[in-house]
Amino acid sequence: MASATLNMSQTTSDVSANYDVLENYEGKYRFAPIKESQVARAMIKRYSNTIYERSVSDVVIIGAGSAGLSCAWQLATMRPDLKITIIEASVSPGGGAWLGGQLMSPMIIRKPADGFLRELGVEYEDEGAFVVVKHAALFTSTLLSKVLAMPNVVLFNATAVEDLIIHEDFRGQQRVAGVVINWTLVALNHDMQSCMDPNTITAPVIISATGHDGPMGAFSAKRLISAGLKKELGNMRGLDMSRAEPTIVNNTREVVPGLIFAGMSASFSGFCCL
Repeated sequence: MASATLNMSQTTSDVSANYDVLENYEGKYRFAPIKESQVARAMIKRYSNTIYERSVSDVVIIGAGSAGLSCAWQLATMRPDLKITIIEASVSPGGGAWLGGQLMSPMIIRKPADGFLRELGVEYEDEGAFVVVKHAALFTSTLLSKVLAMPNVVLFNATAVEDLIIHEDFRGQQRVAGVVINWTLVALNHDMQSCMDPNTITAPVIISATGHDGPMGAFSAKRLISAGLKKELGNMRGLDMSRAEPTIVNNTREVVPGLIFAGMSASFSGFCCL
């Protein structure tokens, strides 16, 4: 829903003085006037300015699921000076963290990760060794809203990472130095058109948090093979909750210069062998 551009400190009476508006819920509600061109220009101006400014970022996080958003929150909190840019292929950020297992709503968090819930202000029930959030969406929506409210974080959703930028550093080593991006709908339909060139965002640190294997999952890991930066990848093993989660957390690391694997992407790094 569009609205006229107003100072957030203005009161309802201030707005009423500037425009013929009325907040009435008995069939007489009146909005401030607006033109289609105003809406288009307001969006285009802000989006264009943002992507121009973030074409050179300090950190790029690929994937806005639970791992990517948690990473963004921690980094942005610890280093408010960094320009942190999140790239999410889906229209809706959050990854698979909107529900628990088998599409059930509760989310289970093992201790000591319950401290993160307290940091975010998410309520839970204590079950001893673990806690239960009544609905996974409560955690995800809270984390997402807090991350997006941070002044040094920008999210580009409906945007896919199609490739990695790889440069030779001062030591002569190959280093991941950015990402190649495109609209997700374009990335999924390259076979329909002859030329739909991408764009780029450079950054000294790229964090891949793209989750499980899939159409967009584990992309960075797969690209390392074709780029010759790794000879082989690891893979996920059979389910063992006692070992799986600490293995992923403890093996979050830089896998090649400039590229860090986090979350389920870490299972493809070759270090996570259960």
